[in-house]
Amino acid sequence: MTAFCRDCFWTGGDPPPRRCPACGSPRIVAHAELDSLSIAHMDCDAFYASVEKRDRPDLRDVPLIIGGGVRGVVSTCCYIARMSGVRSAMPMFTARKLCPEAVILKPDFSKYVPESKRIMAMIRDLTPLVQTLSLDECWIDLSGTERLHGMSPALTLARLQARIEAEVGLTVSIGLAPNKFLAKIASELDKPRGFSVLGSEAPAVLAPKSVRILPGVGPVFAATLEKAGYRTVGDLARAELKDLATEFGSQGMSLHRLANGQDARVVNPREGRKTISAETTFNEDYSDRDTLENILWPLCEKVARQLRKEGITGRVAVLKLRRTDFKIITRRRTLPVATQTAKTLFGVVRELLAAEVNGTAYRLIGAGLSDFEPAGASGEDFFAGDERRALSQETAMDRLEAKFGKGALVTGRALKKE
Repeated sequence: MTAFCRDCFWTGGDPPPRRCPACGSPRIVAHAELDSLSIAHMDCDAFYASVEKRDRPDLRDVPLIIGGGVRGVVSTCCYIARMSGVRSAMPMFTARKLCPEAVILKPDFSKYVPESKRIMAMIRDLTPLVQTLSLDECWIDLSGTERLHGMSPALTLARLQARIEAEVGLTVSIGLAPNKFLAKIASELDKPRGFSVLGSEAPAVLAPKSVRILPGVGPVFAATLEKAGYRTVGDLARAELKDLATEFGSQGMSLHRLANGQDARVVNPREGRKTISAETTFNEDYSDRDTLENILWPLCEKVARQLRKEGITGRVAVLKLRRTDFKIITRRRTLPVATQTAKTLFGVVRELLAAEVNGTAYRLIGAGLSDFEPAGASGEDFFAGDERRALSQETAMDRLEAKFGKGALVTGRALKKE
């Protein structure tokens, strides 16, 4: 098989038709290596906005932005809003100027999380080798599943894509390739509702693109590469490996491999999400410690509650601050033993915050935990009785909220915020 129809799943060989001979659809996927590729990247299309539009038909044909407050940032936006230049992570005031007619909604994770779990469960029905990157994004390894499913990984993915759209009412884009890096690049080539394939032609496709598409190349490092004469992926691919190693060390060697379409990383289900966090953007800037701590506490509660819900603990506490000039400050501390309590998380990020309170005004604060492991896996006694009591108290609050609703029980620290 070198071609198939995404609508009726007809399969065929060379030469690929312009339209499906069985159903007439123009949605034909064709590639000479179609039967030999098995690594995929799946990305839900404008996930939060798509959930809202699915549930509210009145929003279907209007620009929709999901984000918080006048001073917050865009979480995501629909494709209509993107036509006006709105993008994820853009300041809300900029998004409002670009698309003043947009409907703006705050994120509602009580809707998004269940839909994410529903989609991921469909994928895990096909293979256990699923590495989640976020609620709406994952890598999939379908190697060796041909006999199990009676079809190639490419056709299995096309059927999965159609099933998600039919049963969940959301669309996804899929990239199929020989490795993780190329699969992610492929999934972004034809959005929304796309299915793209990258094989041995990948180096030629990548060559004219900016070095900024490569993992680990942010704005600062990109400027460094460009100053050194490496503006495109092709520049890196053609460079001498020893020169890149001399200039940029191991990162230069890694970039050379990626630029040539090589990626040895495996799809690892245990890697999953890097951090579970919560953050808030203020309507006015704050610089005093008491105010920042009072805002920080409920964020710690939210993070800890999510870890307990998922049955995991985190070993690294994270504090995030954004200054008025939009520079982000991130501070981390490794804990002696992983935790899932707000009390422990708050105690650590509170100390990290103290070192940053020096008269600087902040517009955002966040807290998080990373480096996850199953609850109880370490078997160690963190802070002995204090930690056990905190966990007992917080799980009791979880049960009361489950029974009587969110906000049925409020901690004294949370009341102080009022």
